[in-house]
Amino acid sequence: MATTKSIIDNGHWSYETLLCYQKAVVIYDLTYHFCRRFIDKRDRTFDQMIQAARSGKQNIVEGYTDASTSYEVALKLYNIARGSLKELLEDYRDYLRTRGLTEWSVGSAQNRAMRKIGKEHTDSSYYINLAESRGDETIANMLIVLLSQEDKILVSFIAAEGERFRCEGGFKEKLTRVRLEKRNG
Repeated sequence: MATTKSIIDNGHWSYETLLCYQKAVVIYDLTYHFCRRFIDKRDRTFDQMIQAARSGKQNIVEGYTDASTSYEVALKLYNIARGSLKELLEDYRDYLRTRGLTEWSVGSAQNRAMRKIGKEHTDSSYYINLAESRGDETIANMLIVLLSQEDKILVSFIAAEGERFRCEGGFKEKLTRVRLEKRNG
């Protein structure tokens, strides 16, 4: 798992190269597609699901940006992203349960196939194309699998960032090292 500072995009650090961000974009785009197709805009759930998906994505961006000055804030924001996506996962499970639809079991052929797809693709258009010819039960299950994968990715990412903070210190520690080196240099 790559950390925020281990991937360079065109000579600049970029959150867009993070797998957790790429998956969050897919989840947001597919959730938006799902809600527009299957949930009445007047239903509070419509806005809540889209906002939970958006919050997951946006908090990764904000955490990444804040990591340059505060790992503590960044880690908090990554955990907020994780919480928002957990909330969205529960919304999809509620959607299936309240409509008498079936959630794929972890060992089912559909779940295994979707996990494989989820590991191979990070492009939203791929998932939107898949969703176009599928019903609400299938798309909700697709998102449950993607959200479960995203949670594992975020847990690993947060642990790696926490370890990097432990080893390297935060912004203040780095400034202190620079000042001491200059003073002693």
